[in-house]
Amino acid sequence: MKNVKKLHFSLLLVFVHVCFVETQADYAPFFYDNGPYSSNGNLALFSLTEDTPVGTEIYALNGTDPEGQEVRYGLSFEPGAKEYFRVEAKSGNITLVEQLDREILDSIEVLVSITDGRSKVTEKVTVFVMDANDERPVFKNLPSFLDVPENSESGSSIYKVLAVDRDTGSGGSITFYLQTNGQSSKFAIDRHSGVLRIKPGEMLDYERSTTHFITVVAKDGGGNYNGKEQVMSSSATLTINVIDTQDTPPSFVGTPYFGYVYEVSVPGSEIFTVFAKDGDLGTPKPIHYSLENGTDGVFGINKTSGVISLLTYPIYLKREIFNMKVKASEVSPEGNLMDYGFTTVVIRVVDLNNHPPTFYGENGPQNMFEMTMYEHPPEGEIIRGLKITVNDSDQGSNAKFNLRLVGPGRMLRVVPQTVLNEAQLLAVEMDTPERFSATADIVIHLLDTNDNAPKFSSVYYIARIPENSPGNSNVVSVTATDPDSGFWGEVKYSIYGSGADLFLINSASGIIYTQPWASLDAEVKSKYNFYVKAEDAEGKYSLAEVFVTVLDLNDHPPEFNENFLEKTMIIGALVKIEAQDDDAEGPNNVIEYSIMKTDPENIFDINADTGEIKLKSYIKSMDIVQNITKQNDCTWSVVVQAQDRGSPSFSTTTVVKIDITEAIQLRGPWASFFVQSRDKPLHILGMIAGVISLMVVVTVFISTIMFMRNKKSNRILPHRRIRRRNKPPVTFKFPNSGEKLLIQEPEVMVGVNCSNCNIASGHPLPPNHNMNVVTGHHWSPNHNVSMVSGRHWLPPPPPNAPALPPLLPGGRPGDRQWVVPTVLGTVAQIKPKRNRNRPVDSVNAALVSELKMRLDQRRLANCS
Repeated sequence: MKNVKKLHFSLLLVFVHVCFVETQADYAPFFYDNGPYSSNGNLALFSLTEDTPVGTEIYALNGTDPEGQEVRYGLSFEPGAKEYFRVEAKSGNITLVEQLDREILDSIEVLVSITDGRSKVTEKVTVFVMDANDERPVFKNLPSFLDVPENSESGSSIYKVLAVDRDTGSGGSITFYLQTNGQSSKFAIDRHSGVLRIKPGEMLDYERSTTHFITVVAKDGGGNYNGKEQVMSSSATLTINVIDTQDTPPSFVGTPYFGYVYEVSVPGSEIFTVFAKDGDLGTPKPIHYSLENGTDGVFGINKTSGVISLLTYPIYLKREIFNMKVKASEVSPEGNLMDYGFTTVVIRVVDLNNHPPTFYGENGPQNMFEMTMYEHPPEGEIIRGLKITVNDSDQGSNAKFNLRLVGPGRMLRVVPQTVLNEAQLLAVEMDTPERFSATADIVIHLLDTNDNAPKFSSVYYIARIPENSPGNSNVVSVTATDPDSGFWGEVKYSIYGSGADLFLINSASGIIYTQPWASLDAEVKSKYNFYVKAEDAEGKYSLAEVFVTVLDLNDHPPEFNENFLEKTMIIGALVKIEAQDDDAEGPNNVIEYSIMKTDPENIFDINADTGEIKLKSYIKSMDIVQNITKQNDCTWSVVVQAQDRGSPSFSTTTVVKIDITEAIQLRGPWASFFVQSRDKPLHILGMIAGVISLMVVVTVFISTIMFMRNKKSNRILPHRRIRRRNKPPVTFKFPNSGEKLLIQEPEVMVGVNCSNCNIASGHPLPPNHNMNVVTGHHWSPNHNVSMVSGRHWLPPPPPNAPALPPLLPGGRPGDRQWVVPTVLGTVAQIKPKRNRNRPVDSVNAALVSELKMRLDQRRLANCS
C-alpha cells in the first residue's frame, strides 16, 4: 500500500512538472523596434508626407516569435476613425488607402498587432503626416476698396495686405509684390510685411486719374510636392479711389472770348457770357466772377452767372474795341474767396448788319439765270448771255461781300470759283459777324459735239482657253463706251496684230472668238497677244491689248531618252536619270520618279523630284554590296517609273542598269572640291579658268620685272671719246676642219687651228667661211674676214689653248658669266643661252675670245 501511494505521488509530480515546462515555453511574439527612420518594425513614430499617392506601400511590420512560430500581422483604428492604411497579414506590408491632408489631420493613431496563433500582442502607435507644399496663400483682406486723398504724401503707407498659407516651413512663408504688366505704377509694397505705400517721388492727382486698380500677388517660399519643387501664389485686386482735395484753381471754358456791341443795343443788353469751373472736379466749389480792368465803366458782369452786359448806349462808347480782364474765384463754404484764375474778353462795337446781299437781273431781283451753249468753248471765253448784279444795302464793311460758285462743277469761273453745267452763285459778306449771304441758280444747257473717243473698260484683257477648244470658241468679251450721245456714241470693234491671226471679233458686241479653222496647241505656242480697236463713226478710236493664254492639257506622257540606261555608281555618290515631258506647263510637265522593281529589293533610294538614285544609307562599302548579292559583277537592273502630276496622270518606265563600284580615295582640299563639284562641271571649269588667269597675271608680272632689270643692267656708257682712223683691214681665212686659222695683216699673220669658231658673239661659224668683222656691224658670210686695224701683224707662233676660266660659285661649265671689253665701253654680265641641240666647243670658244681680246688691245694701243 505504501508503494502504491509513492508511485501516485511520483506521477503527480511528473504531470505538474510537464505542465509547468509547457506553460513556460509558449512565449508571446513581439515587434522589432527599429526606430522612427526605419521602413520596417512596429510603425512607432513613423512619418510620411501628405502627397504620398494612394496605393503606395509605405511600411512593413516586422516581428518574430521566440519559438520560431509563423506570425501574422494586423492593423486597426479607433472606433469611428477613418482607416488610412491596410496591412497584408502574412508579409506585414502596409499600403496607403486614403489620401492624406496634413492641414486636416497631422497625426494618425494606429493599433498594430502580431500573433503566432496562440498569443497576440497589440501596440498603439502614432503615424505623423508631414507637410507638402500643396496650399496656396489666401488673402484675408483682399479684394478690397480703399479711399486715399490725392494730397497724401509721397512714400506714405496707405494699406497693409494680410495673407496666410497653411503649409509649414518655406511653403508657409509669404512674400508680396505688385503685378504691373510692364506699366509704371505709383505704388510699391513691402515684400515681407505687405505694407502698401505711395512710391517716393510719386503723387496722386484726382484730375488725372480718379481710380487705380492694383493687383497684389502673394507667393509662398516653395516646397516639395509629388517629388518636384513647387511654388504657389495667389493674386487679388485692391481698388484705390482717389479723393479730391483743394489744389487746382478755376479755369475758363471756351476761350478765347469775343463779344460785339451793335448800333441798336440798349443799356442792360447781354453782350457776352463767360464760364469757369473749379479745377477740383471731385468737390467743385461755386465760382465768383468780377471785372478787373478795361471796362471804362460801360460794362458790368453778373458775379454768379458771368453775363457781361452793356451799362450805357453805344453812342457814348469812346472806343471801338474793349479788352476786359475777367477774374473767376472759388468760394469756400464759409463764403470766402479762394483760388482764382483770369481770362480776357474782347468786345467790339460794330454797325448793325441787317441787309443781306441780293441778286438782280435785267428786270429786278432774280434767283434763277439760264442760257444755252455748245460744249468745250475756248478757255477764258466770257459767257455773255448772263447779266447778274449783286447789291448789299448796308454801309461800310457790312456791305462788303465775296462772290463764289458752289456746286458740283469746276468749268466756269467767277471770282474766285468755277462750276460745270449747273451752279449756285453765292454772295457772302466778309467782315460781318452775321456773314449774311444770298444765292442764285445758274443753269447752262450744253449742246453735244463728238469730242470723245471710245474708251475701253480696261487697258488690257486677259483670257484663258484650253488647247483642245474647237473653232469659233468664245475667248473674251471686250467693252468700250463713248460718252458722246446719239450717232457719235456708236462703237465698232476690230482686232489686229501679229497674234490676231487665229482670232476674230464681233464688230458690234466685242466678243472675240477663235477662227473656225484654228487649232490651239500649248506645246507649240501658249501665249498670244494682239490689239483690239474701238472706233466711233468719225474715226476716233482707242486701243486695248488682249493677252490670250492657251491652257495646257496633260496630253504627253514623260519620256526617257532611252528605254535602257546604263549607269556606273560609286558608293557614296549619286546616279541621276532624267525624263522629259513635252507638256507646256505644270503640273502636267512636273515629273515624279519612283523605283518600281529591283532585285534584291530595298537597295536603292530615289529622289522623287530630281531622279537621283543612291544606295541605302547602310550600304557604305563593296563588302556590304557583295553580302547582299551573289553576283560577282555587282550590277543591278532597276525599273524606274516617271509619272507626271497632270490629270489624268501619265507614266512611263525604263530599265536602268547600275554598276556599283568603290571610289578611289582622294586626299587634299582639291580632291574635296572635285568630289563636291562632280555634278557641277561649270564650277570646275570656273576654278580651272581662275587658276590659268592667275598664272598669266603672275607670268606677266615676273616678265615685266625681269625686263626692267635687264634694261637697267644692259645700258652701255661710253668711257671716252673715240676717233676713227683708216686702218688697213685684217683678213681672217677660215680653212677646213683641222687646218690653221690664218689672220692676214701687213705685219703679223696668226695661225690658229680651228674647226668651228665662235667669235665674240658666241655663235659657231661654218667651215670654209670668211667673215668681215667691222665694229658696230653684224657678221656677214664671206671668204675673207677683214678687221679695221692701223698696223700690220706679223705671224706669231701658234698660240697654246688657254685654260678654261674658273667657274663661278654654283655655276656649271656651260653657264659661266663673262664680259667682253670693247672700244665703246663695257657690257654687263650676260648669261649666254645654251644650245640644247648641239654641245658648245669650249676650247674653240676660248680661242676666239683670246683672239678677240688681243685684237682689241692692239686697236686701243693704236688709238692711243
